[in-house]
Amino acid sequence: MSRDLLFVGSVPLDSTEEVMSTLAGAFGSTLQALPDGETGERRSWVNRLCYQVFNGHMDLETIQRPKPDNGVERMLPRDRSDAWQFKARAGVDRVRFGNPGYRLGYAKDSANSYFVFRTLREKGIIPPGLRFQVSIPMVNSVVRPLYFPEPGDLERIRPGYEEALAAEIETMLKRIPHEDLAIQWDCAWEVAAVHDPMPSHPKEIDIATHTAPIERLSRLLPETIDLGFHFCFGTFGGWPRFAPDDMGRTVELVNAVVNNVGRRVDWVHLPLLDRTDDAFYAPLAKLDAKGARVYLGMVHTPESLHQRIAIAKKYVPDFGVAAYCGFGRIPPEQIPSILADHRKAVAEVEH
Repeated sequence: MSRDLLFVGSVPLDSTEEVMSTLAGAFGSTLQALPDGETGERRSWVNRLCYQVFNGHMDLETIQRPKPDNGVERMLPRDRSDAWQFKARAGVDRVRFGNPGYRLGYAKDSANSYFVFRTLREKGIIPPGLRFQVSIPMVNSVVRPLYFPEPGDLERIRPGYEEALAAEIETMLKRIPHEDLAIQWDCAWEVAAVHDPMPSHPKEIDIATHTAPIERLSRLLPETIDLGFHFCFGTFGGWPRFAPDDMGRTVELVNAVVNNVGRRVDWVHLPLLDRTDDAFYAPLAKLDAKGARVYLGMVHTPESLHQRIAIAKKYVPDFGVAAYCGFGRIPPEQIPSILADHRKAVAEVEH
């Protein structure tokens, strides 16, 4: 398999079967792994956890929720100013989550999607050797200041959420054959945080704040499972949520993760902007992926793709391609043209 293409995760089609059949049929052995599209409520990435997990929790108080539509409750915020927000109740030192292994929904959804994956493989639609990819937002991308703005609350909530996520992983490992499974940790807030000092949350700029939970959770994964990372500049409110001057700080974060994770990393995905100047790309020369396949998120703006690939190859001679993020917030009718752009990008990077 050439492994020249990565899909981050979300694809706004109607079902897991449609997503897997579409991607496997169009790209087959060029894929690193095959995601289920994060269909349904997972299309909103971490926003669905706000109303499914945090809202109504006995130890949390909801201090803001999306404004209703004509008197009808609204689950997903219109923009960042309309986001869900919570705080720990007075006297609560640590927020914990019940029903371990099922509370967050990742284990249940992955088991259901794996059944579809296995069925399609038995029918010959999915090629042998391709792994089933489960993309999971990392702890700090979920429990972050946007949703928990009160000073001190991150420290009260993150350990319990990490514990709940570890239980999901344990359940997943029992229900999906390890030789078929690939886990991808999604890290969006982690990238933004290390670029932006926050007076109200000063520890967030420290890379070690973000590598610690990644290391602990990754050590739960046996070597028989593939491990990948998706780093992101964010798309909530429009892409990019922030635009760094260059790739330097992102590369520092990626290197720290790969060097401290404590096991083999199979791929790392880094987003890129529409920039065509060497200064933006030059820090990629310091990328130390320890043998992991590198994917650059550059499948956008087809007009400049050839130029951006040429510049990136100065600093990373061998890489695969991907979009800058998943497609969950993109209208479904745009998917055919997006997939066509991916086919052209794979041909371009292999040229």
